[in-house]
Amino acid sequence: MDQHTLRQSAGAKQARKRVGRGPGSGTGTTAGRGRKGQRARGSVRTGFEGGQIPLVRRVPHLRGFKNFTRVEFQAVNLGTLAERFPAGSTVDAQALASARLIDDVEAPFKVLGRGELGHALTVKAPRLSDAAKSAITAAGGSFEELAPADRTPRDRIHRRKAGN
Repeated sequence: MDQHTLRQSAGAKQARKRVGRGPGSGTGTTAGRGRKGQRARGSVRTGFEGGQIPLVRRVPHLRGFKNFTRVEFQAVNLGTLAERFPAGSTVDAQALASARLIDDVEAPFKVLGRGELGHALTVKAPRLSDAAKSAITAAGGSFEELAPADRTPRDRIHRRKAGN
């Protein structure tokens, strides 16, 4: 077998369907659009049902609005921190990501007050609930509430594409 004898297998390459090229082509005259009517004469937008109430308006559970700039915080409970981190350790985004409690170092998270914290921890988080703050100080630890990043999920995608 030589390079000049290589060929693609039969049917691997198909020619584009050329519509409206005469009666001998099989898709002449009406060009695959059928006979008369709105769709034969021009374009009809997606979802248009000829004046009938469209499916998207007929089905109630598909309605609504999804805010694409919403920042979804991942919840981390104090009880989980007490189990995973020894006394005196610093809990920040890097530590939580390595313990697989959050998905990503850049992911926004909030420490919640659920569970018992029996030892002192230093917690650095973008958000902390009031119950978590009081439980951390009661256990002899300290917390630092980081300035929330004014970034939306969309901005994070653009930053990742730019390589920053």
